[in-house]
Amino acid sequence: MNDNRKELNHNWNLLMGLIYFMFAIIVIMIGYLLLADHINAYLNQKDYTAEEFFAVSNRVTSNADDNFDKIENGIHLRTGLHADPNLQSIIGSCTSCHSAKLIIQNKATREGWQEMIQWMQKSQGLQDLGSKEAIILDYLAKYYAPEEIGRRKNLDIAAVKWYILELEK
Repeated sequence: MNDNRKELNHNWNLLMGLIYFMFAIIVIMIGYLLLADHINAYLNQKDYTAEEFFAVSNRVTSNADDNFDKIENGIHLRTGLHADPNLQSIIGSCTSCHSAKLIIQNKATREGWQEMIQWMQKSQGLQDLGSKEAIILDYLAKYYAPEEIGRRKNLDIAAVKWYILELEK
């Protein structure tokens, strides 16, 4: 009886070893299927000479540098903000925390912008802007003030050429 137990235990250990081996093979196969494209891309990548590498990297960075501070029609292309002598102060102070789009989409008076800055200082961790605050407020009030556009103008009834719409002939 003891020999049967040893043989059964031995057979059980062989079976479990086989199951673990099969499980490891399956995990490796799934891993390869998931990563095959990345592995092949890495293994088949082109070896660049130093000259080729620097030529490509200089071409990429020079294109980025060409448009980095480009201004067209009074708009700074990278940020979309209005061009101004104090633009770099605005970019440095504002876009380090949020996108310039957040500025562009809002309109406020100088007081309204000041309230937003105070809110950011109280609740969002914006530090004291010091002497830059007046520059920033002047810029925002100048370019992102509320527009005085309301409803369309009334029609000049006397100038309208009226006609009779005939529906049936």
